[in-house]
Amino acid sequence: MKILLQFPEGLKQYALEHAKTLEAEGHNVIISCAPTYGACDIATQEATAAGADKIIHFGHAEFAPKVQKLDYPVEYIEYSIKADLSVLETSLGMLKEFKTIALVTTVQHIQQLTEVKDFYEKQGKTVLVGKPNAFAKYDGQILGCDAGCATSVENNAECILYFGGGRFHPIGALMETKKPFIIVDPFSNKVEDISSMREVYKKKSRGKILSAVEAKRFGIIVSTKNGQMRMQAAAAIENAIKREGLDAYILTTNNIDFDSLNNMLEFDAFINTACPRISEDNERIRKPLLNPNELYEVLKLKKELEK
Repeated sequence: MKILLQFPEGLKQYALEHAKTLEAEGHNVIISCAPTYGACDIATQEATAAGADKIIHFGHAEFAPKVQKLDYPVEYIEYSIKADLSVLETSLGMLKEFKTIALVTTVQHIQQLTEVKDFYEKQGKTVLVGKPNAFAKYDGQILGCDAGCATSVENNAECILYFGGGRFHPIGALMETKKPFIIVDPFSNKVEDISSMREVYKKKSRGKILSAVEAKRFGIIVSTKNGQMRMQAAAAIENAIKREGLDAYILTTNNIDFDSLNNMLEFDAFINTACPRISEDNERIRKPLLNPNELYEVLKLKKELEK
C-alpha cells in the first residue's frame, strides 16, 4: 500500500521513524513536508497527486465528519502527553473563591481529564465537563474553532479552567465566554488568570473595524483546506458588500501567506472565512484583516456615518 504521512510541526521530527516502520511492513511511504494546522487540514491534494492509497495523520483527533467530507481513507493517530499534575496543587490558591469549575483541555491531555477532574472534586469543587459544538471529538476538548465544551456549561460554572500548555486554544475559548478564565499549565508549572485579555482583544477588534470604515475594495479569503472551505459564506459576504455599492472579490488559497496579501495593494481590507483564529494576526498585514462579524460591524458603521 502507498501511504502518505502527515505531521504537524512539533511531530515532524518523528517522521522518519514512522516511515521506516511502515516500510519494514512492506508499504511504500511518502512524507508530507507541508505545514498542517489541524485535522481541518488533511493532505488530500498531496495524496491525490502522489497516488496514495491512504493518509495517516498524526497529532490530531478526527474532525467532525459532518463538517469535513473527505474522499480519502484517513487514519488518525492522536498524540498524547502525560503531564505532571503537581501544578494542580499550585492552582488551588487562585481557585479558592470558585466552587464550580468548567474544565477544558486539548486532545493531548484528554486521557488525563478524569484524573484532573477527580483531583478538584476531592478538594470540594464541582467540576463540569461540557460537550463540543461541531468540530471537536471529545467531551472537554477545545479547538481553536470549537469552544463548545466551555460555552455549553459556562452558565452553571463560576470559572473556566484550561489544563494544558500554550495560549492558542484557551484564547479562542476565552473570547467565546464571559466567566473568569484560568490557565493551569503543567509544563511551565504556572497558573494564570487571563480574563483581562478579553478587553485587549475587544479593543484590537474595535481598532480593525474603525480602520476599515473607509474601505471600498474588499478581498474575501477562502481557504481550499478541506475542513476550512466556506465558499457559501464567502458568497453571502460578497453579496452583502456589493449591496452597499462597494467592491468585493473572492480570493482563494490553500495556505494564507501575509506577504502575498500585502502585495495585493488595490484592496483596502480583507475578510477571513478560513480558520477563525487567523483574523487575530492583524499585525502581520498592512490592511485590516476582519472576521465576518467585524465586516458586518464595518458595514453597519458605514451606514450610520452616512446618515
